[in-house]
Amino acid sequence: MERKFVIHFPKTLVDKPIMSDLVKRYSLDFNILKAYVTPEEEGTLVLALQGTEENVDTAVKDLKEMGARIQSISSDIRMVRELCTDCTACIPLCPVDALYRDKEDFSVHFDAEKCIACGLCIKACPTKALVFTI
Repeated sequence: MERKFVIHFPKTLVDKPIMSDLVKRYSLDFNILKAYVTPEEEGTLVLALQGTEENVDTAVKDLKEMGARIQSISSDIRMVRELCTDCTACIPLCPVDALYRDKEDFSVHFDAEKCIACGLCIKACPTKALVFTI
């Protein structure tokens, strides 16, 4: 099972190996999708966790008990190709390069595996070709 999260760490936790410990303790795999962690400031980590449902839930519970704020990314974004005009308004807004332009035919493509469902592309799309799915 895989679930995606945005984790906000208070400054008291950013210099500790919290994720490393949780991954080992609960036999989890992870993929960091985006990170902004600076000592003496709040850190933000967007990641996908894979493991048994029980282990992922327990790791999230532990993070909350340590003082981290957790947001589950429970929706996904999809592209309605028929509506896309390949205007590229969405591409510069995507923080993880899930949207990109094909070098041969200049069409806009969407890589759902990279997407972190931040929604920035949806706001920018003039034709509403990018939509949330729940």
